[in-house]
Amino acid sequence: MSETYIESAVCDPETAERLRAVDDVRRFFARLGRTGEDAPKYYIQTFGCQQNEADSERLAGMCAAMGYTRTGLPDEAELILVNTCAVREHAEKRALSIIGSYKHVKDKNPGLLIGVGGCMVTQKARADKLKNSYPYVSFTFDTGAANRVPELVRDALNGRGRSFVLSEEWKIAEGLPIRRESKHMAWLSIMYGCNNFCSYCIVPYVRGRERSRSAGAILKEAEALIADGAKDITLLGQNVNSYDGGPGEDGRRIDIADLIHKICALEGDFRLRFMTSHPKDASDRLIEAMAAEEKAAKHFHLPVQSGSDRILAAMNRKYTAEAYLEKVGKLRRAVPDVSVTSDIIVGFPGETEEDFEATLDLMRRAEYDMVFSFIYSPRDGTPAAKMENQVPREVSSERMERLLALGAEIADRRNARFVGRTLRVLAEDVSKTDPEVLTGRGDPVRPIHFRGEKSLIGQFVNVRITGARTYCLEAEIV
Repeated sequence: MSETYIESAVCDPETAERLRAVDDVRRFFARLGRTGEDAPKYYIQTFGCQQNEADSERLAGMCAAMGYTRTGLPDEAELILVNTCAVREHAEKRALSIIGSYKHVKDKNPGLLIGVGGCMVTQKARADKLKNSYPYVSFTFDTGAANRVPELVRDALNGRGRSFVLSEEWKIAEGLPIRRESKHMAWLSIMYGCNNFCSYCIVPYVRGRERSRSAGAILKEAEALIADGAKDITLLGQNVNSYDGGPGEDGRRIDIADLIHKICALEGDFRLRFMTSHPKDASDRLIEAMAAEEKAAKHFHLPVQSGSDRILAAMNRKYTAEAYLEKVGKLRRAVPDVSVTSDIIVGFPGETEEDFEATLDLMRRAEYDMVFSFIYSPRDGTPAAKMENQVPREVSSERMERLLALGAEIADRRNARFVGRTLRVLAEDVSKTDPEVLTGRGDPVRPIHFRGEKSLIGQFVNVRITGARTYCLEAEIV
C-alpha cells in the first residue's frame, strides 16, 4: 500500500502545545545524526474498528513528524506502538499476546520503545496489568491522549522512566498530522464517543461521551484529502448519525445530513460513505441526503443486533424490530438499489430459541446484502456481563452456524441482481490471490474482482458484472 502524508486541520492550542515535543524528538535524532537512511524506524500494530485504523494513521503522522520512518517488521523498529481494541475479549487477549511477543524484540534491542494505546488501556485494570506484568512496555496512552505520544516518546528517550496516562476527560485534538495507508481511500473522523450505553458495549466507557468536530474543521480536512487524491472517503463515528456540528448560518444545528451535503458539494471526483449508524438516530434527512447526493455511496450500514423486542430491550437499543424494519423500508423506497448491511449478536444473555428465530425472521424481511455476526462476549464493566441466563457457548455456536447459512443464502440472492450490469468502481488494489486481478469498490458492498493493469489502481473504471459469488462479484472492464 502506498502512503501519503498530509497536515490535518489547524491545531487547537492544547494540541499545538503538546506537539512541540515533536520538534524536541526530531532534534534529538538530528544531534545523533539519525536522519535520512539512518533515521529510526517505527512500527504500528492496529486492532479493532475503522476508528482505530483512523487513529493509527494519526499516530503514524506523529511518528513521521518526529523523524521516524515506517517499517513493516517489528524487529527493525526502535518505536513500536500497539493500538488496542476492547470490544471483545478475544481482541484483548490477542493484543496482550502480541505485546508479550515484543519482549524478545526488546531483549535484542534495549533501546526499543514500546507504547500501548487505544481502548484496552483506557480500562485502568488493563493499564495496571501492563505496568506491573509487562516491564518492557515504555508507556501507555488511552483514547483521550493520542496527542501526548510525542511527549511520551521524548520523555522515554531522555530516560525519564515509564509513563501510564489515563485521561480525566476526553477532548478532540485538532491538527494532528496524518500518514494515510492509501492515497485513494481515506477515513475521516467526524465525532468520537457514544451516549447510548447499550448493555453489552464497552465503548462509552473507553471512548467517552459523544463529542463532534466542527463542520469547518471537517470540511478543511475533506478538501485536503480530495486535493491529495482521495477518491473514497468514509466519515467515521461510534454513532455517526448523532453528529452535532453546532449552529449553522441559519441558526439550525448542523447534522450528519447537512455535513454530507456540504462535503458532496466540494469539487472533485470522489465517493462519500459513513459509518456506524444507530437505527434510532437514522433520520429521514439522512436518508434523503443519501438519495439526493450522487457522490454518496448507496450503502447503509444499520446494525440491528437482534430481531427480538425482548432482547433489544435488554440490550438497551431503544427501538423495536418493527420500527427498525420500517426504517429499512423507508430507506429502500428512497434509494431502491441500496445495499444494506448490519451487525447481529448471537447468544445475548437470556436469548431463547424463539428470540433467535425472531432474528432469523428479521434477516429474511430486511434482505441484507451482508451481515457481520458475533457471538456475545461478556465485557467487564457492562450491565450484560452481570445478567443471568448466560447462553452456553455450544448453543451460541450452533445458532451462529444457522445464521451464517441464512446470511449467505440472502447474500447470494442480493448479489445476483448485479450480474449483467455495468458499474462504476474504484480500483482499490491488487487481489491477494492473483496478481493479475484488481479488487474494486462501488455501491455493492461486496468486493468486485476484474483483470486490469496496476496503473488503474486509484482510478474509477467501468466494469460489467459477469458473475456473483457469496463473498464477491466478478467483472470485466468495459
